[in-house]
Amino acid sequence: MTRLEDALTALGELLDARGLHFEVVVIGGGNLILRGLISRPTTKDIDLLGEWAMGRVLPMRPMPRELQDAIEGVALAFGLAPDWINLGPADLLELGLPDGFSDRLERRDFKGLVVWLAGRFDMVCFKLYAAADTDRRSRHFQDLLELGPTHAELRPAATWTRTHDPSPAFREALVAVLRALGLEDADDAVA
Repeated sequence: MTRLEDALTALGELLDARGLHFEVVVIGGGNLILRGLISRPTTKDIDLLGEWAMGRVLPMRPMPRELQDAIEGVALAFGLAPDWINLGPADLLELGLPDGFSDRLERRDFKGLVVWLAGRFDMVCFKLYAAADTDRRSRHFQDLLELGPTHAELRPAATWTRTHDPSPAFREALVAVLRALGLEDADDAVA
C-alpha cells in the first residue's frame, strides 16, 4: 500500500466515523499512482475533477466544508499540505471530457470515501494537454512518456486537446510533444 492509499484510507475512515460519504473523481498523478500506471513513488496532491453522482461527474465547487475539514485533519496527521486533495483541474468539466470517460472509470472504496479513477486513455488525453501547455521537462511529459501511449491513442487524444485550446501556439506546442513521443505525422494528426 502506498502512502497515498494510507492517507485515503485514513480519510475514508474519518468520514465514515463522522457519518459522511463522498464519491469523487480523481485524475492527475495521484490517479496514475493509484492505478499503478507509473512508477513515480509520490505525488504532492490528488486532483479532483468533481463528484460522482447520478452516473456522471458533477462540479464540486466549492468543496463541501465537511470534506475539506476531513482532508485538513488527515493532512495534519500525515504531514501533508492542507490542500493535498484539491479541485485544481475542475475546469476540465466545463471544457468537456473525452468521449466515453465515464465508461472507463475504476472504483476504489475507502469506507466513507469512494474514489473513481479516470481510465488510462483519459489520462493520456489529460497528460498530453498538460504537456503541450507546459514543456517537455514537466512532470506531465514524463508521466506521458511512462504511460507509453500508442500512436492509435495519441491521435484521438490530440484531437481532444485541440477542442480545449484551438490556438496556433498550442497547436505548435502539441505537434512538438507528439513528435517527441515518436508520432512522425504529428502535423497531420493535429489538422
